[in-house]
Amino acid sequence: QVQLVESGGGLVQPGGSLRLSCAASGIIFSIYTMGWYRQAPGKQRELVAVITSGGNTNYRDSVKGRFTISRDNAKNAVFLQMNNLKLEDTAVYYCRAGTGDYWGQGTRVIVSS
Repeated sequence: QVQLVESGGGLVQPGGSLRLSCAASGIIFSIYTMGWYRQAPGKQRELVAVITSGGNTNYRDSVKGRFTISRDNAKNAVFLQMNNLKLEDTAVYYCRAGTGDYWGQGTRVIVSS
């Protein structure tokens, strides 16, 4: 059974930082491209960042230079370091393995003063 469990969300002020984690089980983690997505209220889910099995990364333009995706294959985990958070980063953040239906349950990030 595939499980993706996100953690690390919370309430933070603009300019603050959070580090999201996603722990995976039930998959051969090291071969999967892993992605972080987010869904803000009333909006569609969007891709935030991806990291391939080889460690190549890609980001949506609005988070470039502020967010960093990384992975630890020994721990079957993927991370999203979010710095200089903005109000518009408020969303539920989801972890995804590959491009199919392997999703986590999400962790909520609220950026508010």
